[in-house]
Parts: sequence; structure tokens; C-alpha cells
Amino acid sequence: MPSPSESQSNQLRSPSLSVVVPAYNEEEVLPEFHSRMVSVLNTLAWEWTLIYVNDGSSDQTLLKMLSLRNQDTRICVIDLSRNFGKEIALTAGLDHATGDAVVVIDADLQDPPELIPALLEKLSSGYDVVYAQRTTREGESPLKKLTARSFYRVIQQLTRVQIPVDTGDFRVMSQRVVQSLGTLRERNRFMKGLFAWVGFRQGALPYRRHPRFAGRTKWNYWRLWNLAIEGVTSFSMAPLRVATYVGLMVATGALLYAAVTIYRTLTYGEAVAGYPSLMVVILLLGGVQLMTMGILGEYVGRMFDETKRRPLYFIQNYHSAAGPSAGAAASARVTDSATGQG
Repeated sequence: MPSPSESQSNQLRSPSLSVVVPAYNEEEVLPEFHSRMVSVLNTLAWEWTLIYVNDGSSDQTLLKMLSLRNQDTRICVIDLSRNFGKEIALTAGLDHATGDAVVVIDADLQDPPELIPALLEKLSSGYDVVYAQRTTREGESPLKKLTARSFYRVIQQLTRVQIPVDTGDFRVMSQRVVQSLGTLRERNRFMKGLFAWVGFRQGALPYRRHPRFAGRTKWNYWRLWNLAIEGVTSFSMAPLRVATYVGLMVATGALLYAAVTIYRTLTYGEAVAGYPSLMVVILLLGGVQLMTMGILGEYVGRMFDETKRRPLYFIQNYHSAAGPSAGAAASARVTDSATGQG
């Protein structure tokens, strides 16, 4: 039980904020992002720490992060041993985020740092998660807008978890949500789904998404397609059920075709089955079987990854911050999180 002096000290202490920024090859945009981010954070009545996660960048991103840290002790830099992907880099940042509230934001400035005060204000009204929900997606092609819009609505229909539509990773969370996320150590991670899966009281804050400030997006259509598969297979068994239903439909069609063939043979005294129809049936059945095996393979592959129990990530170098939300607690956790074990 805390003493009266400790209770009074906790009441007088300013709330702490951790900002997690995963980055991969963002040397062009990082200085502008940092300038705008610090300008926003300095207006807050929060003691803050900025956590940069270098996800194995091959350009000067890490050097720029370290240069920024040398100028401000409230900056923490986590240098991963290689490129593990954004979902893992984000997890590494959350493992080291010890603030009373934690903001997740990308470094490309499509999500404006200036929205953070509004997110925190809504969080203080009783929410545990406040996510920024896009009303527009500026600077993106019509095809990308269409596919993104379709994906969010399809995955809502396929999963029992209500993943918010038109919502990325940009959000603010309470520390208890971050700790809950820390207990989820699955290897195939779809963070948007995990944010929704943990539950708690969540609210939306609409905003206009800006075009990328500089550099090129790392998310081409192939990577977006793989992320979509990751999201569906991580939170839904619907593809397996679809494969079952398709198999039943094909089997029913085959039985009907066999009955027609037998009837015509008995009635007209001749076998109707010819080479073209036989090839069509064989190719159809073969295609359905391969598709079903592919769906099964996606799930079996994920089970295989999970059973190996490999760490999520390794940290090459950890440059801690001197800020209050990255102090003793973060230092105590760095040994475990350096191997991604949590």
C-alpha cells in the first residue's frame, strides 16, 4: 500500500506518453516528421518519449535516428537485427513503450502528428483505444482506394472480430491495452486485427489522410495482397468453409453428370462421355483440389511457424531514452524483449 507521500507524488506527476514510430528506409521524410512531431509533443502537458524502431533499413534512416537522439535525450532508438516487417517492428516498439498512453504512428506523414492532441483528449473521456479513421485517402490511386475499401468490408464479414473499416495503425492506447497486446506473441501478426481483438472501450476519430510527404511507399500490391491473406487467415476460418462448400458443389455436380450419362447410355444404348468433356471434368476437379490444398497449406504453414516458437525479433542495438516513460521499467524489460520473447 503506497504511503501518503507516494500517493501525493503520483497525483502531482504529469502523465507520460510513449510514441512508437516503426520505420524502414525513411531517410527522406524522417527530419520533417521529427520536426512536426516534436512541435506537437512540446505543446502537451505530458512527459513524453519518442521511440523510433529501425526495421533493418538499408539507407541512412538509422544514422538520422541516432543523430536525433544525440540532440534530445527523450528519444529512444531500437535497431532491429534485420528487416522483420512492419508488424514485428511495431511489436518491438510496443514492448518498450511504458507510458500511461501510447501512440502508434507511421513516419511517412500520411497520418498527421497534429492529430495527437485530439486523440489524447478523446482517450481521457473514458476510452482505452482511440483510432484515427480515414474519411479520405489523398495521394492514392483509385485502384488502391477501391481495393483498400473492399478489403476492410470483406474482412468484417469474414471475422467475428469487428475490425474498424478505413483504419490503419494510427491510434492512441492506454497502458493496459499495450500490456494486453504484449501477451499475444503469435508469429504471423496482423496488428489491425490484434488491436480490435483485445477489446476494451474503443472509439474513432475521423480525419483526412494526407499524401506521403517524401520517398516511395513500401506497400506494393503484392505486399498488400499478402497482408490481406494474413489478416483473413489470422482471424477467420471462412476460407476453409468455402473450400468445403466448393468441394460439395463440385461433388454434387459430378454425381448429377454421372446420372445423366448413365441415363443417356441406358436410353440410347451409347456412351456419351468423350475426350473434351472428360478433360473439362478432370481439369475442373484438379483445379478445385489444388485451390483447396492451397487454402489448407496457408493454415498449416501458420501452424508450422507457431510450433517452432522462434523469437519475434532480435535487437542489434538499443539506445534508451532518459525520459520518464522509458526509464527503469523499459530497462528491466530490454533483456527479454531483445529476443522478442516478451
